[in-house]
Amino acid sequence: MASKEQINEQTIANTYAAMRSEINQIYSKITELEMEVNEHNLVIGAIEPLDPTRRCYRMVGGVLVERTVKEVLPAVKRNKEGIEEVIARLNEALEKKKKELTEFELKYKIRIRRGEREESGEEASGKKEGAAQGVLVGPA
Repeated sequence: MASKEQINEQTIANTYAAMRSEINQIYSKITELEMEVNEHNLVIGAIEPLDPTRRCYRMVGGVLVERTVKEVLPAVKRNKEGIEEVIARLNEALEKKKKELTEFELKYKIRIRRGEREESGEEASGKKEGAAQGVLVGPA
């Protein structure tokens, strides 16, 4: 009987770890796509004021092609909008996964505890509470 409980606990722990890993992967993808949107904004800001007939170069499938600003600007804007839509869908999926994780935690009474060594190490190094929360703040 004890081995069956242990297997069940191990299965629950593995499932929980997989769920957390999936959430972290979604966070990573969202961050990556947000950086791409910022790059697209930089490109749009750089080429918008230029003459529409001016030559510009664009990377398409690993090949640098020559186009005009008039041809490239709408494509870059479309790509940016597409990436923003993907980010919105990923945010929805992230909220859904977070909700599933919370329900899983409540169902199996999972609590995350931190080791005393970690807490005392943070106090010893003089870090303020909440100093490393993993929050990224973009430029104003």
